[in-house]
Amino acid sequence: MTRRTVLSAAAPLLAQSGAGTVVQPPRLGLDLFSLRSQGWDAFQFLDYAAKHKIRTVHFSEIRFMGSLEDAHLQKVRAKAEELGIEIELGMRSICPTSKLFDPKQGTAEQQLVRMVRAAKTVGSPIIRCFLGSMADRENGEIDRHIESTVKTLRAVRSQVRDAGLKVAVENHAGDMQARELKGLVEAAGKDFVGVCLDSGNPLWAIEDPHLTLETLAPYVLTSHVRDTLLWTTPEGVAVQWTRMGEGNIDIEGYLTKFLTLCPGKAMSLEIIVTGPRPYPYHSPKFWDSYRKMPAWEFSRFLSLAERGTPAPLEAPVSREKVAEKERIDLEISMAYTKKFLKLA
Repeated sequence: MTRRTVLSAAAPLLAQSGAGTVVQPPRLGLDLFSLRSQGWDAFQFLDYAAKHKIRTVHFSEIRFMGSLEDAHLQKVRAKAEELGIEIELGMRSICPTSKLFDPKQGTAEQQLVRMVRAAKTVGSPIIRCFLGSMADRENGEIDRHIESTVKTLRAVRSQVRDAGLKVAVENHAGDMQARELKGLVEAAGKDFVGVCLDSGNPLWAIEDPHLTLETLAPYVLTSHVRDTLLWTTPEGVAVQWTRMGEGNIDIEGYLTKFLTLCPGKAMSLEIIVTGPRPYPYHSPKFWDSYRKMPAWEFSRFLSLAERGTPAPLEAPVSREKVAEKERIDLEISMAYTKKFLKLA
């Protein structure tokens, strides 16, 4: 699919429909994990977003907000409203059996209830969270962690619904494949649970991100977007997150499909540029974490890798340059995405 073809497909989404109803234009957002090394406070993040004409700022972790005290949240909300920015609030793991869960912050239920109050105060319609990471797939344990997460969500259903909010569970760091996250949402309750769809994380779960989008689109509440490059190796496949436009997953086709399937939902750039991560699928041991994956799903992932070539090796970035490199990667990605979406 060429860029011209994709833009032609996207054009109707940016104009009036045949029935005369105006379809919402792309809502470009920013996940603050893209700027995780800046050391900024919430107000500096908002000023940066406004400078770059970002419509939604996704505070994906509490640390980016700085505090959940009501007075602070009210000030952040006022600043965002002044700038015409919508806030989305997030937290980390809500799965008490996950390796990433932090029990020092209270039980999973206590942490979620605390976020309900914070989201209501700051004006966020959702609470983003996640189960864990690919480490939770080891030895076929992912089903147990999904059950634990569902139990947590069901325990706070009334508080979330009473606040008029929804919980957006992310496909995070290779923890769940699309069909697994779909099952989690349906088991917990579609009336108050949906998905934070990440375009880069499916590749860490050996999944084609287009399949992830196609499967989870009906449940999407918000999203994270970044590009990925993958290629075959003697051991299996290597996966590397890149700036927008530098991968080989057809990110433009993905964006167009997202606009069609998830109209009006925020597309928040979460730009993380990494080195290659190996997936040695030729080893029988590798499949202990993916026993239930259908062959046809893996073949879609593998076809992407077979079309890729290794990325050139880059010199490591010095500690003093990390923050600057983050901004450069993000701003190049913002320019690319705005040009493709025809945003000013």
